[in-house]
Amino acid sequence: MTSRRWVQRPEGSNWGDFGDDDQLGRLNLLTPERTLAAVAEVKDGRTFCLSLPLDFPGGNVLNPNRHPPVLRPTKRHGHMGLNFRMQAVEPMRTDVLSDDLATLYLQYSTQWDGLAHVGSMFDVAGDGIPRAVYYNGFRADIDVRANPASPEADVNDAEQVTSSAAFLGIEHMATKGTQGRGVLLDLHGQFGAGRTLVGWRELRSAMVSQGVIVEPGDILCLHTGFADVLLRMDKKPDRAVLDSTGSVLDGRDPDLLRWITDSGVAAIAADNYAVEAYPARPTGPICCSALPLHEHCLFKLGVHLGELWHLGPLNSYLRDRRRSRFLLTAPPLRLPGAIASPVTPVATV
Repeated sequence: MTSRRWVQRPEGSNWGDFGDDDQLGRLNLLTPERTLAAVAEVKDGRTFCLSLPLDFPGGNVLNPNRHPPVLRPTKRHGHMGLNFRMQAVEPMRTDVLSDDLATLYLQYSTQWDGLAHVGSMFDVAGDGIPRAVYYNGFRADIDVRANPASPEADVNDAEQVTSSAAFLGIEHMATKGTQGRGVLLDLHGQFGAGRTLVGWRELRSAMVSQGVIVEPGDILCLHTGFADVLLRMDKKPDRAVLDSTGSVLDGRDPDLLRWITDSGVAAIAADNYAVEAYPARPTGPICCSALPLHEHCLFKLGVHLGELWHLGPLNSYLRDRRRSRFLLTAPPLRLPGAIASPVTPVATV
């Protein structure tokens, strides 16, 4: 590792607070003490899977750059590795074998955004020149880069390179374990099924109304009803309907961003696409981030974001019991260098 990679850090960021080479961000607040507090929330021993089937939403309406997973059999001795009879190559064998592979877009369905997912143009060197950087000053094209698949490869052609977060890869989140206390806030129950822009005032109102308290190291989960609607569409998503469904956070609200900073929340997950309103509401002629909540969380604070979680059944269970807290286990795939990852979160209540 090198020494500090920045001379100045973005205003409101925590770069360096967990160490100059930190790659976990606010997951550092998931201490053993916080995990023990999460375990204490288990009352009934029931579990809830918080992942959508990974072939949802279906198609690529939500994001044209992401496509459903493809499953294919592997090959074995030149034959298709599905229902393969071993006797075809060893006549006395009785085994029948199946083996497959998957082509996955890592942010297609229920996912964690890693810290290399969104960076910003920022003057880290203090010389007046904005540079493309990520959390804690890790550099684009150096620490997060495309690697040519062969000496002849065109590094500008995505088909001829491999991506690699040499630093800030999602594997750090996996090795951390990502097990702590989840806190569920029911925005659907508070504001209804329609699209509501939620800033700090609305968020505070919902928290007070539902008696929800978020403490440092907690993982905030937002139920908006979006994933429930998506499931009913049965992999035929209607973009117009989805664009008018469920609450979204207002990334342009400075008070909301300040609360995220001050709360000490370790991560935020929602059952919708992007967590925040996208595109964010206009701000006038001044140029700024198209994803201001992502910039604030991933780039400035190291707060991982979860998208398209399936929170409906858990929300119903907790609401009926006037509870909001649970043990959350949600490690991503331990895939070195990956920018993001599918996740199968489990809530234990």
